[in-house]
Amino acid sequence: MIAYLKGKLAHKDRTHVIIDVQGVGYEVKISLQTFDALKDGHENVQLFTHLQIKEDSHTLVGFHSMDEKFLFLDLVSVSGVGLSTALVMLSSFSSSEIRSAIMNENIGLIQSIKGIGSKTAQRVILELKDKCKKDTLFVEAGAAAHDQSFGIKQEALAALVTLGLPRVAAEKNLDQLLKSNPDASIEQLIKLALR
Repeated sequence: MIAYLKGKLAHKDRTHVIIDVQGVGYEVKISLQTFDALKDGHENVQLFTHLQIKEDSHTLVGFHSMDEKFLFLDLVSVSGVGLSTALVMLSSFSSSEIRSAIMNENIGLIQSIKGIGSKTAQRVILELKDKCKKDTLFVEAGAAAHDQSFGIKQEALAALVTLGLPRVAAEKNLDQLLKSNPDASIEQLIKLALR
């Protein structure tokens, strides 16, 4: 719903920031990765965001990069990993370290994160191993077209999941749509996927 916030950094804490966007202060939860990426002072910042809506709360989470946001969305898709646990994971290690641990099945590293038991660590590896390998190949390819289609796919996937589609089915559908429509926009992909 809210893709990013751009405004002045009004307050910075290790767990959250407040961003003043034209007189409205948005409280945004962050990881230590994002905390370290933000400079001190009242500077202009832009954070990519994810809005989690529950019965009793609306929580806005911010990320300094799309890569961190996509990893966060992958982590929270795993049963047993909630918003807080995913932020602890992103605060404990860098995105590349977490992806590497998942791809190399390093249960010890994942389990060393506060709040992650052996079953959850195994589930994270089992559910995200292939996805992390595929995502890493896109990044290593370095081609602008791959990066662009990867970003478009991730944005469309996030929208479809928000609309209630199962993540795995939506992802397979988007892969097929991108093969036949490589130049499709996010909006076009969403419309085609909903048919």
